[in-house]
Amino acid sequence: MSGKEIMFTPVKLGAIELKNHLVMAPLTRMRAIDGDVPHPLAKTYYEQRASAGLIISEATQISAIGKGYPATPGIYSAEQTAAWKEIVSAVHARGGKMIAQLWHVGRISHSSLHPEQGIPEAPSAIAPAGQTYGADWKLHDYETPKAMTAEDIARLLKDFELAAVNAKAAGFDGVEIHSANGYLLDQFLQDKTNQRTDGYGGSIENRMRLLGEVIESVSKVYPSDRIGVRLSPYGSFNDMADSDPVALFTAVMQKLNGYHLSYVHMIEPRSTSAGGNDQVNVEAPITSEMFRAAYQGQFISAGGYDQAMGEAVLEAGLADAVAYGRLYISNPDLAERFAQGATLNAYNRATFYGGAEVGYTDYPTL
Repeated sequence: MSGKEIMFTPVKLGAIELKNHLVMAPLTRMRAIDGDVPHPLAKTYYEQRASAGLIISEATQISAIGKGYPATPGIYSAEQTAAWKEIVSAVHARGGKMIAQLWHVGRISHSSLHPEQGIPEAPSAIAPAGQTYGADWKLHDYETPKAMTAEDIARLLKDFELAAVNAKAAGFDGVEIHSANGYLLDQFLQDKTNQRTDGYGGSIENRMRLLGEVIESVSKVYPSDRIGVRLSPYGSFNDMADSDPVALFTAVMQKLNGYHLSYVHMIEPRSTSAGGNDQVNVEAPITSEMFRAAYQGQFISAGGYDQAMGEAVLEAGLADAVAYGRLYISNPDLAERFAQGATLNAYNRATFYGGAEVGYTDYPTL
């Protein structure tokens, strides 16, 4: 089959059956209301995009200290869970599938976002370069995080498990563990940010330990074939790097083979949109080519794809589904537009974060 034919046939990711190979990528929009509850408009926003084969929710913090930006939603309270339940029900009513992305930002935070919990936590007490937004929506220098203790890690695992319990109560078809983009689990994987000397640091095996324990905690709630993991080899966003990314992420992929997951979701480093622009690094390695062979399960690729590129990666067998981010922001009916070869709406980056319906639920459909 051609790539376009493949794109619009059903596919199964673990136990989750998709009507097509198009995935709406997790997209932080910073529109949550008081209590980190999803905005009432989020129901319309996600429902509009239910023709995707799979919707991955915006990154959703598993705890108060897991929060890293103003107005991002959580999934650790009854109020948050109830709001997500309405959203998921609306997506299901339109024939869509939706999973929750579980998130802890680690050091990419500011104490004003969680004053009761204090300074951010991380594998090691190493501050990122640069600044971040505090609760006042103003830029602040990053703080030096607290190095997590064994007790902190034990609490973290319980927080992931509770978030999965709440996701299941909300009706999500599965969960994605966010281990990419320089957030907490990625910080444990990469040696620029993990300089621990205990069983969670040093060797690659030790640095992978926490990711495995998180998968096992979430697997108490969802079967592993409803759990995905997101990774970003070679990603430099949030001041990340590793001394040997090929060895590290090859080992990670081989470890993940043992869990029989729904999928692995890998971000191509060519796209720097996570850093706030639309530049493409044509010299960046193609990680789907580098690491796909090491993984025996289903594979989602993301990062700066257009329709032709997505069709090509499906036809080459380098991915089982392709995730689109910015194009799904501005094209709620992206699947229909791709199928018909229709013109796409242009996105307005100025409305990506914060606000209400403008740039959120007001993009036109065909």
